[in-house]
Order: sequence, then structure tokens, then C-alpha cells
Amino acid sequence: MPRPIIIIIIIIIIIGTLKNNDNKDNNSKYIKEWSQSVLEMPGESHHGGRGETRRGPDVPENPDTSPAFFEALEMATAACDEVRCSEERDANKKASSSPGDAQAAKPLRPALGRRAAPTPREPRRQPGRLPRDLCPETRSADSGEIELRDMPQTQRTYNRMWEEAQDALTSVLEGESEKALEPPQDQVVIFQMLATFYVKYVQIFRNLENAYDQMVHPQKRILIRQVLDAVMGRILELKNEMVELEFSEFHYFDDILQDLKLAPEQLDIPIPKYFLKEKMEMLKEREKALTHILIHAGMDALSVKIPVKAMPLEEAVKLIQIAERARQGRLRAIFMRQIYQQDFREKQARLHGEKIQDVAVAAIRIQKLWRAFYQFRKTIKEKEEEMIFLGMDPSPHIQSFNNALLNAQKVNFQRYEVQEKHEEEYREALITIKTNLKRLEGADIKESLQDQIRHWFIECRNMTGFFPEYPTEEDGGSALIFSEKTPQQIIEDIIAREEEEEEKKKRKKDADEKKGRKKKEKIEKKETKKIEEDEKWKMSPSHFIPDMQDGSNKYKGTWRDLDESWNFTQDYDPEIIKEEKRKELETEIRIQVDELMRQELKNLKLAVDREKEVPRKTKKKKDKKKKGRKGKKGKKEKDLTPHRTVDSLYKELVEEGLLIRPLKVHLSEYIGEFCYLGTTLRHIAIEPMPSLSDVRQLITLYGILPLGSQSVHEKAPLVKTLLLAGPSGVGKKMLVHAICTETGANLFDLSPSKLTGKYPGKAGLQMMLHIVMKVARLLQPSVLWIGDTEKTFYRKVPKNEKEMDPKRLKKQLPKIIKMMKPEDRVLIVGTSKRPFEADIKPLCKVYQKIIMIPRPDYASRFVLWKQVIQQFGGKITNALNISCLSKITDGFTQGQIVQVIKNVLTDRRVRQQRQKVLIAMEFIAGLARLEPVYKEEEESFKTWYSKTPLGKKRANALSGVDVDKGKAKNAKGKGKEKKGKKAK
Repeated sequence: MPRPIIIIIIIIIIIGTLKNNDNKDNNSKYIKEWSQSVLEMPGESHHGGRGETRRGPDVPENPDTSPAFFEALEMATAACDEVRCSEERDANKKASSSPGDAQAAKPLRPALGRRAAPTPREPRRQPGRLPRDLCPETRSADSGEIELRDMPQTQRTYNRMWEEAQDALTSVLEGESEKALEPPQDQVVIFQMLATFYVKYVQIFRNLENAYDQMVHPQKRILIRQVLDAVMGRILELKNEMVELEFSEFHYFDDILQDLKLAPEQLDIPIPKYFLKEKMEMLKEREKALTHILIHAGMDALSVKIPVKAMPLEEAVKLIQIAERARQGRLRAIFMRQIYQQDFREKQARLHGEKIQDVAVAAIRIQKLWRAFYQFRKTIKEKEEEMIFLGMDPSPHIQSFNNALLNAQKVNFQRYEVQEKHEEEYREALITIKTNLKRLEGADIKESLQDQIRHWFIECRNMTGFFPEYPTEEDGGSALIFSEKTPQQIIEDIIAREEEEEEKKKRKKDADEKKGRKKKEKIEKKETKKIEEDEKWKMSPSHFIPDMQDGSNKYKGTWRDLDESWNFTQDYDPEIIKEEKRKELETEIRIQVDELMRQELKNLKLAVDREKEVPRKTKKKKDKKKKGRKGKKGKKEKDLTPHRTVDSLYKELVEEGLLIRPLKVHLSEYIGEFCYLGTTLRHIAIEPMPSLSDVRQLITLYGILPLGSQSVHEKAPLVKTLLLAGPSGVGKKMLVHAICTETGANLFDLSPSKLTGKYPGKAGLQMMLHIVMKVARLLQPSVLWIGDTEKTFYRKVPKNEKEMDPKRLKKQLPKIIKMMKPEDRVLIVGTSKRPFEADIKPLCKVYQKIIMIPRPDYASRFVLWKQVIQQFGGKITNALNISCLSKITDGFTQGQIVQVIKNVLTDRRVRQQRQKVLIAMEFIAGLARLEPVYKEEEESFKTWYSKTPLGKKRANALSGVDVDKGKAKNAKGKGKEKKGKKAK
């Protein structure tokens, strides 16, 4: 078939695919112009050399073309390439068969005017794939493995991101060290300093998290992970400092964001993706085990079948007859109504007489209506274009970027596969390089260590006249001797130690005489310290700054100036592995050498000095002291189930309903807007209500980050318990499930309603708590959820709840919290919708952090209405006044708003949106049936929170009363009262 006919057929097919598109005529016009340029292209070769770009014919520009148009162009391009390749093959066959015709066959290539045949250097891109500059990683069709294209360009981006984060980190560390030397004393200045550091650390954390998630180099990722965890922990430390300074869990940084020129969204703390990515296989296995147990126990919602009652044939026939008669009745009523209306119009016409209107007048009326309607549509369109131009509304063409985002996500998943591949290669290299070093350099290292130690023996003999004592394994062996010191320095250290021991003996004699003086001095020092602490403020020492400094020094010393031009695929660096493994190998060989040299030293002493080794008395004393200290430790918890496996305990808790499956809810689904006037309101001495964005941030800081990282949980300020208080419907349970989803934690439900009738008696309660804590520790991270926790701390148990015995856990909870250690990633979360019914003292003793969740403000309601309507399939149009809805729903909670939207947007209503758009009146009827959160209930929550320890401190700070002085006065008063009672 001739080539032009084939191309025309392809164009007809493409136009057919674009039939449903609004711009069909424009697209077909441009395709025709493009095909004409293909057919009439001059005979130039577009293959080019290495430095030239390969291009096809120029596609005419059309701003209204849709993404389907470009896909059609790619299909046409691919088809033309196939046609050209087939013609080239035919020409080559003819040339090979008749050499004389080879020259005539050559001009066929430029005559087609399309790309040259795909070469191995640059394969032809298939339709629907990303271009080379957007898709750095693709799969090869033959091997199935991931090929890295343009890897230097993509890695350059993440290397630059890492470099910027490290530079910002060094500047922040320098600023912290300067402020630590001369800390400010004004409370406002102190908070500004802490808040500025906090915001800067959050920006560093965001960059490091992106770099760690997308980098492929395994050794870089190890260092980034170290710094990332340290920055995470430092953020928690600064948050704790701000809470202790302002006596409030909520802080507002709108003025600092304005100074640093940052958007409020940049203050959101991202949840590191490695929390779930690194244990995805374990989570899948746990999910399978949980579903298996639930199905066998008959507790799975999917496995439970609703029983269907069998209906007799006569009843079924009656139901069908009733439905059919009702349908016929409705049709008959509609028909009769139409007849009645027609008769009524005829009667009216007879009474008033029929007026024959002029045709010109009717045409003028139709013109008026049409012109009004046309002008109305035109003004609406112009208004929309103006709003798009001003940036108030999104462009309709922005939806075409969704495909690019999806392709970018595919690229990210491909990078994850490359990460796994490189990490496996890195682990294998660690073993192989170490074995090679041991085989090649092990003997040399052993000989050099023996020579050094023998030289040390001789030098000590010459300097002191006798051989030295060899350090024990506990002290470090020969590593203690040669820790970057020459033999002369070592001898001087030995002499200095002996002199120190003699001085210590003299000091002991003088110490007995000065005991009385020291007691008086201690009392005076305590008083002066109290005065100084009241006057001066100092930042508490950090556990994470040394880790950050260590990571920064490693980056500067190894990676900042490293030439990686040879490492195209960003694989591991063998030289860095060799340096690390040499040190490990040296420590292993040193242990063997120490055993040999101790024996050699004994032989030298027997041969030269004719003396035997006498054990040191001082070391025995130290060992005795250590043993005594070990004996002082608290009692260990008894294992009540030593012969049972974790799987059996896990199964028992699932069957009892105490271990439940958390709902898959992400924290980002808890919709809330930033508070923009928090700082200004506090300057006017008005305490602002916290926004839902602040609540989401606190859940991230206190719940998700410590549970996700072991190192952060061990070193950061420990949060064992968390209380979420607020009216029903504000999302307390959703936040509990979000913590479990984001960290992959187990969820234990210890609500009073769940414990009724399970594990009766004191022994049963102890056994239940033991099993729960044992499984929670072994399968950490874990969340212990106590719903309606106010019932556990009732002042008086209501009569209708006495059988439930809600106060079972009241005495046991403090004991459980004391047994929890920093190594245990276990969090106790309580939720309460009526906390003012509980006894506040034991409640506040159990729960370390109390977060009061308010009803949503106007900004949060506006975002909530918009996003939830779109989630349920609704379309936002100008007819739907969301601002009106968000003003009307002042006082309603998020749960109530979601319930109303869910009831309105049924499947049928979603399908009717083309004919009938959504309006605000449809939602008002559902809202009228619900009761909002009234001011009295909100005030009761505020008064209850003001009675909590942190609320009291905040109230005293606002009133100008010093909290520490108030405590001291109360303590003195109590002491006087006690003395008076004793005297009586």
C-alpha cells in the first residue's frame, strides 16, 4: 500500500478517537496541517550526528489542544516510524539483491521527513511514556531491570538539596552555640529565639526527608538518616523548651514565618516515609495473621454474612403486585393531572377570549430573552477568565498535569527499587571487602601491633626500671595505650597516674576534717543556686546536637568535595568501605594480639625481673562497688506467661477483642487550616483558640515521630501518655487510628466498655495487663487506646454503669506507666468527650500531655466543606456557596459536617449533577436535625482545662504570678501546718 494512503488512514483513525473532545475541529485542523508538513517535508536528513538534535516536522501551536491531542500525535509518530522502517527494510533488501540500485534506494530516508531508525544510544520513546528529561529511570524490555538514564542530573538535584540542608544545619548549630554562651533573659526574646530555631530545624528536616527518600547511594543514605533522626529529636527538644517557657501546648509562629518569608504549609512537619517503607513486609505478614485469626474466630466483618429469610411464593407475588399497582397508579395520576390542566387552560381561553399576538412582537421577545441569556453567559465567562488571570481560581488546563504527577510517582517507585538493589549490593560488599582485607592485610596489621607493644615494653623498662601493667579488656586493652599517643606520652601518663594516686591518698585525710565545712557550704550553695535559677534562664542540654555535629563533620570530611564523576549509577564507594573495615579488622586482631602479648609480658617479668604478677587491689574494690550498684536496681517484672509464645498471646488478645485492626486513615486526612492571628491576639492578651492544624502538628510531635524512630524515642523528652479531650465529633478516634496508620503500630483497645466481663478478678486483670504489655513491647510500636477514659476516673459511678465496673484500671495505670522505659515504644492514648465528669487529680497524674481539641473555626470549616464534597463525588460550582455553609455551621463539629455531606451526596445525587447542580439549601435540612456544640459546653471545656497543671501555670503566668514562687510559698505553708499539728 502506498505511504500517503497509510498516513491518511491513520489521520482518520486519530480524528475518530478525538470525537468526544470539545476541540475536535481545532484538533483535526492541526493534525491535517501536521500531516501536510509530514508529506511535503523537504528532503533533509534529520538523523544528525552526536551533537545534533533529532526533530520531526514542526507541530503548529494550539493553546486549546488537550492531552489527548498530544497522545494522538505520538501514536501517529510511532505509526510513521513503523512505515518508514518497513520501507527502509524493503529498500535495503533491494539494494542487497541488486548493488546497482543501492544508490537509488538511499534518498528514501530523507523523503519521509521523520526520525531516523532507533539506535542503541537513544531508543525511540513509546507512546504514553515520559520523555527522557522527565523519566530518568526506565525498564529495559529485554532484561526487565531498571536502567538509570540521566542519573547524574537527578542525583545532582538531591545532592544540592542535601548540601543546602547541611549548610543551613551548620549555620543553625553555630547560632545555638553562640546563644548558649550568652543566653537572653527576656522571656519574649527567649521565645523568639527558640521559635526561630524550631522553624529553621523544620525546614532542614523537610529537605533531609526528601533527600533520604529519593537518594540511591547507600552510604549517603546512612549518614542522612543519622542527621535526620538527630534533627527530629532536636525539634522535639525545642518544643519541650517552648512548652516549659510559655506553659502552653500551642504556639504561633505567624510573625516568624513572615520574617523568614515562608508559607504556613512549610511549617507542617512531614512524616518520614521510612517509618512504613522499611517494615512493609512485616506489616503485610501481620495483616495476614490478623485476618486469618479474625476469619477463624468469625469476627471479620467481611466473613460475617447477613442471614436472609426465605419468603413464601405467595408473599413474593403479593409484593410484586403491590409495587406494580402503585406504579400504574402514579402514571394514572400524572395523566389525569395533565388532562385537568389542559381543560383548565381551555376554560380560561373561552372566558377571556383568545388574543392573537403579532409575530414581530413575539420575535422581539425571543430576541430579548436570547440576548439577555447570551450576555449573561458571556459575563460569567469573562469573570471566570479574570479570576484565573488574577490567580484567584485554578486554570482548567491544570488537570492535564495529573498525568505528569502520576508519572512522577512511578519514577519514585522505580527509585525505591533501585535503592533496594543498591542496599543489597552494599551489604554483600561489606562482607566481601572485609574478607579480602583480612586475607591480604591481616598478617601485616598483626605484626605492626606486636612491634608497637614490644617497643612500649622496652621504653617503659628503660624509663621506670620495671615492666608496665598491661591494661585489661574492660579498660580497652592495648587500644588504651596507643590512642593517638607516642610511647613517651604513654610513659608520662603512667607517671602522672601514679602521682595522682598519691595525691588522692593525701586528699582523703584532709576530706574527713572538711566534712563539717562542706555541709554548711552545700546549704549556702543550694540557696544561691535557687536565687540564680530564678534570675537566669539556661537552655537544657541537648542529646542530639553531638549527633548533628558528628554528621556535619562527616559530610564535610567525606562527601562535600568528593569527585563522583566515575559513579554514574550512584552505587557504593569501595574505598570508604575499606577505611571502615580496616578499623574493625584492627580491633578484632588487637583482641587476639592482647592475649598473646599478656602472656609474653608475664614471661618477660619472670625471666628479667623474676617476679610474679600480683592482682591490683584497686580494681577489686571497683568491681565490688559495681556489684553493689547492680543490687540496688529495682525489681524486674515477673513473667506470668514464660512458656507461651508471642503468637499465642497475640491470638488470644485478638479473639478477646482487645487487639483490633486500625482503620487506614492518614493524618493528612484530618483537615484543618493554619491560625493566622495567633501571635497578634496574644500580644493583645487574648488567648486564641487552637486551630485544627495545630492539633495535627501536636499529634505528629508527641505521637508519630517518637513511635516511628527508636533513637528519637530513647533520647527525646519522653511522652508516655496522651489525652485527647473535646466534644464528640471533633476527630479524636480518627487521630488515634492515624497514629497507628502512620507508624505501623498495633492498636490495643482497653476502653471500659471492652473490658466488661473479660478477665474477672484481680488476678485476671493482672494477667490481662501483663499479656497486653508483653505483646506491646515485643511487637512495638504499639498504642494502648482507652476510649471514654473519664469513666475510669469517675468520682461517683452512675447506677446504670456499676455492672460495667469502669474503674478497674484506675489503680493499675500508674504502675504500668512506671514500668515503661525509654526503650519501649509504647504510647497510652486516652480519649474523652466529657472530661469534667472525672476526678481531675488522678486523671492529670496518669496523662502527661493533655490536648484539648476545639470545634473547627471558619477557615477550617471552609476547607473541610470544599474537600469533603469533592471526596464524595460532588462538583464545586458558583451555585454552591461554600462561604455561606461555613458561616452557618459555626458550632458544628467535623463529624457532623461529614455526616450531612454523606447523607446528601448519594450515588443518585452524584449522577444528577449534570442536570441539577449542588446548592447550599440541600445541606441545610440535614444540619437542622443535628445539635451543635453550644457555648456552655465549650466554656465547660475551657474551665476544665484551666484546672489542669499546665492550665494553672498558664493562668498564673498571664496574671503575672511567678509559678515557682507560688510553689515555694505553698510548700512553706504546708510545712508550717504540719509543725503546728505535731506541736498540738
